[in-house]
Amino acid sequence: MKKSTMKKSLGTLAICGAMMMASGSLLAQSYDHDHDNHPHHEMYDRGHQEGWYRQGGRVPDDYRHGNYIVSDWHREHLRPPPRGYHYVRSDNGDFLLVAVTTGVIASIIASH
Repeated sequence: MKKSTMKKSLGTLAICGAMMMASGSLLAQSYDHDHDNHPHHEMYDRGHQEGWYRQGGRVPDDYRHGNYIVSDWHREHLRPPPRGYHYVRSDNGDFLLVAVTTGVIASIIASH
């Protein structure tokens, strides 16, 4: 094989390899198109990383309002929350029974 032909082949091989690596990394990425539609997306992971996603942990204030609060607990087949508590839904579907005033997690009800 001539040197020029070999250089072209190696160049083509290098380009193909780079393209394959790039396409592989794109395929490995997680595309969560519903992220904007699911505000609870990172609660579970964040809670585990920060150590508060457990009974007795304190839910950060930003998870204690709005879309996180489960107002229709009956539809979710949950018991009525005790006075002073409400349910908060996490991204993995779990329900957290949380004290309204302190944000302390009284219990975690697995969704499965």
